[in-house]
Amino acid sequence: PYAAWSTGGTMGTARQNLAGCGTQTAALGFGGYVNLGGTQIATEEYDGSSWTGGGNLATTRSKLAGAGTQTAGLAFGGQPVTGATEEYNGSAWTAGGTMGTARRNLAGAGTQTAGLAFAGGPTATGATEEYNGSAWTAGGTMGTARYLLAGAGTQTAGLAFGGKDPATAATEEYNGTSWTAGGAMNTARFFSAGCGTQTAGLAFAGNTGGDNGSVITEEYNGSSWTTGGNMATPKAYLA
Repeated sequence: PYAAWSTGGTMGTARQNLAGCGTQTAALGFGGYVNLGGTQIATEEYDGSSWTGGGNLATTRSKLAGAGTQTAGLAFGGQPVTGATEEYNGSAWTAGGTMGTARRNLAGAGTQTAGLAFAGGPTATGATEEYNGSAWTAGGTMGTARYLLAGAGTQTAGLAFGGKDPATAATEEYNGTSWTAGGAMNTARFFSAGCGTQTAGLAFAGNTGGDNGSVITEEYNGSSWTTGGNMATPKAYLA
């Protein structure tokens, strides 16, 4: 039988196009967009059962990316199109080094002192940048330029999958210097989310076409994707 999803605690602020980082029992959600409420600065912390308010972002934004942990988080990029980076210490955000390429709808991986930012828009790009805790430097360019993708892994073992334009199932693996093609996803999609590592990755939800979210989950073993248990609620624009 497939692994399964179960219901967790509800966030205090319903939103879309947010970013996240951390683990299932120590997670962080930040930024995003609320219909009629606009772009967000709100941060929330998850303890495995419930969400509580954390320190607000200094820069209001959505369509951003995240990396790191609940007590050492990293937020970068976003809409309005920006290269701004912020670092979280478990209670407050402070400014970090600015990205070389301002962008939105990008993906991230790694930690606060060894972060990875890749792809994004408005015009689809394969640009990659590496963060050392204070500044970003250029990394290897992706084989497939894209935005609205998901990511997982670390700065020296990163994973990028899905995205558009057009919707793609393409997967790429990063070794700290360059990207190489990995096994294609079974379902091409964008606006999905990801977590895990390069050899044990998870892709879930997203749009497979139109504006409808999906429940589809896939698991990556370092070379190929297999079907996992469906989510209970169709979603897209998630973290």
